[in-house]
Amino acid sequence: MNTHPNWKPTKEVIENSNIFKMMQKKGFDKYQDFWKWSVTNKEDFWAETVQNLNIKLAENYTKILDTSNGVEYAEWLKNAKLNIVDSCFQNDDDAIAIIYQEIGGDPEKVSQKQLLQLVNKISNGLVDLGLKIGDRIAINMPMTLEAVAIYLAGIKAGMPVVTIADSFTPNEIEARLKITEPKIIFTQDVLYRSGKEIPLYKKVVEANAPKSIVLKASKESIQLRSEDVLWNAFLSSKTEFETVIQNTEDMITILFSSGTSGDPKAIPWTHITPIKSASDGYYHQDIHKKDVVCWPTNLGWMMGPWLVFAALINKATIALYYDMPRGEGFGEFIQNTKVTMLGVIPSFVKHWKSSKNMEKYNWDAIKCFSSTGEVSNADEMNYLMQLANNKPVIEYCGGTEIGGGYVASTVVQPNIAGVFSTQALGGEFVLLNDKHNKCSKGELFLIPPIMGLSNALLTRNNYNVYYRDVLPFEGKVLRRHGDELEELSNGYYVARGRVDDAMNLGGIKVSSVQIEGVINTLDFIKESAAIAVSPENGGPSLLVIFYVENPSRLLENQRVEQAINCVKEKLNPLFRVHDLVKLEALPRTASNKVLRRSLRDLYESK
Repeated sequence: MNTHPNWKPTKEVIENSNIFKMMQKKGFDKYQDFWKWSVTNKEDFWAETVQNLNIKLAENYTKILDTSNGVEYAEWLKNAKLNIVDSCFQNDDDAIAIIYQEIGGDPEKVSQKQLLQLVNKISNGLVDLGLKIGDRIAINMPMTLEAVAIYLAGIKAGMPVVTIADSFTPNEIEARLKITEPKIIFTQDVLYRSGKEIPLYKKVVEANAPKSIVLKASKESIQLRSEDVLWNAFLSSKTEFETVIQNTEDMITILFSSGTSGDPKAIPWTHITPIKSASDGYYHQDIHKKDVVCWPTNLGWMMGPWLVFAALINKATIALYYDMPRGEGFGEFIQNTKVTMLGVIPSFVKHWKSSKNMEKYNWDAIKCFSSTGEVSNADEMNYLMQLANNKPVIEYCGGTEIGGGYVASTVVQPNIAGVFSTQALGGEFVLLNDKHNKCSKGELFLIPPIMGLSNALLTRNNYNVYYRDVLPFEGKVLRRHGDELEELSNGYYVARGRVDDAMNLGGIKVSSVQIEGVINTLDFIKESAAIAVSPENGGPSLLVIFYVENPSRLLENQRVEQAINCVKEKLNPLFRVHDLVKLEALPRTASNKVLRRSLRDLYESK
């Protein structure tokens, strides 16, 4: 594994960084000493961070951290009153909050004042519909100006927002709606991707969604259900709205992650969680006032809300491009809007490298990249660095139930392509082997308390999922996460995938059980096991299905085609079956659990 830096910070970069300012204030010369202080003095670190981020509190906290009920149930900013949306609107009125570009259009700027007025009109519209504090609303839309405003408006009005990715099938949308029971859902008639028109409202109707507020993206007329209304009819004309002030632990968002039982795991975010997102953006991605932050994503994935809070709380601009980030139009958008921090998933970079279609654009305004969602390929990340005249890539890995990252990089340390340089500030983890001994390559366990960690799940017991049956280490309570990491000789880290039944495909976390559930509906499948394997040189995980056969006359290529279409249509069109492997029997433990690690080893040894 390469441990030679691809980039080293200059004195100017270091001294302009948010980390350096904090190190100076606390009297640290070495970053590692600063990180150690952040986890041995968590109360001081997070109190300083809340101050650095200028989090707006309606009533101050009586205690920064209360663990009297155990670190598993840590309370941050105890007794404080706030609404985190207020912290997103503390810039100048004419500061640019969002810059967006519709397909075939030019970049358009939205000031903080304009965004706030739109948010208030939506909040008023929700109240006019008869919704009350605590009622849930849902969003199934691409990442647009309106989607961001709807998201902020729901939270501002005290109405938790259920975010559902626009790529999901009707089955997956319906499953999430049944779990969360929102009163209304916001959607578009269609969305456009690489020249293709994809129905969205139609999917929402097939999912038996509640009353829908529909935004028009096409010029075609649309036939709505009797209870549904168009966006313009919903939107209030009132541009003032009094923020609903809440307790710190009140729910603001429900996001979904995979669950190893097969059902999507509903993870609530509170008013505390975005502070973790904004903190990571402040320290690790080094976001400053007037920066322009672009990260192609969706509100249905953690990085959507992360982008909103990490940018706006840090008084930066959110850059939104309405088409796929693979074509030349995206490269021109990054150039013309002078993006300073560009977030990616490795699949984007793989395409850019093979097509070379971004090389003609001037990305020199970029100060750093950041990569998450998949294991990075070092060669591809080094290529990415050169697209902006050798700028660092902040590798970033965490979880929806964390609100941010547990391992990352910084702009004050030498940068190695595809490698993490540090545990996230304010958080700590340990790597353990099967015998629960500390090791250099093993399963990652978080050491709570860490601001942002979930204290509750919607349909499951948070303690049982993350803490039950986890032995302490050196007297400290541990929280399971499911990732496998390796610590290198220089103290940096590389991701080695998952140790549980979850996987990341195209930056989307999904359970093996979910995939097997749809694959097992195929007639030629008796039983199956889904695994994710890493390419030999790193990069996005590949989906491999092992199966035991029901007698069938189908040819091998017909079976592969059926498996591809089944996953695509019933789960997510972004999931692609890489290989289908027939076995006489699946390897199992004595308790009949499928040995997916054995299957992964078997495949990777081929």
